[in-house]
Amino acid sequence: MFDIYRNDKRGLLVLTTGSAVPVLSSAHKWRKSRKRVLKVSDEIRSAVQEQGYYLRNLRD
Repeated sequence: MFDIYRNDKRGLLVLTTGSAVPVLSSAHKWRKSRKRVLKVSDEIRSAVQEQGYYLRNLRD
């Protein structure tokens, strides 16, 4: 399962359930989505396995 976090700047952070928010992205205020997600895309799944998280920012 995966936990989904969002911020005000349309950012998306995906972590495995129970993982801590990474230090590099902890400067932003992340809000946890109330629902846990069972399925994610292959791209997100592989990024979480390699890095421990998936981060998407639509605004820079």
